[in-house]
Amino acid sequence: MNISASLNVFRLITNPSLCLPHSTIPTFNQLPVPISKAFPASEKGRKPDIRAIVLDKDNCFARPKENVVYEAYHDKFHALKAAYPHSRLLIVSNSAGTNSDPGHTDAALLERNTGIPVLRHSTKKPGCGPEILSYFRNLPQAGVTEPSQIAIVGDRLFTDVLMANMMGSWSVWVRDGVVVEKGLVSLARYAGREGC
Repeated sequence: MNISASLNVFRLITNPSLCLPHSTIPTFNQLPVPISKAFPASEKGRKPDIRAIVLDKDNCFARPKENVVYEAYHDKFHALKAAYPHSRLLIVSNSAGTNSDPGHTDAALLERNTGIPVLRHSTKKPGCGPEILSYFRNLPQAGVTEPSQIAIVGDRLFTDVLMANMMGSWSVWVRDGVVVEKGLVSLARYAGREGC
């Protein structure tokens, strides 16, 4: 159970816009590189200064419960790695790297398979924003000094997008994911196309 998501959903009662993404793409393959292309320019014509990217794993760039990049997304994944070298990319999953991952074995396997660090965190999304900020601030080579220099890419409005907005970061919602879901979960997921 994701207690963090359950507790933070109450924030939506007073501020429903917290689950609205800054950008929406159909699949991971449509993620623009550099990612700042996904966001509108400011009134002064400046694009956001995105220095680091947080990637969700399950149903974003990998099939759920798999620790490898989905084959159709290999080229996009490598382009992202080239544009945002090692310390500027971080995988934050609600499975790999959490207390639900005994010994963090899935996190270690995912790191080996992708070459990207996986955050070890005790609070699941959307509540692990402080852990993400701490991670990047402790890596001077990432150059992150403000939450607005981070973009969160994920397939869940109530975890990935909510977390980005709570942090003051940018969000990219991967609308369709790797696997099209069916049932009640898909109703909640696709209801987000019209809003929260």
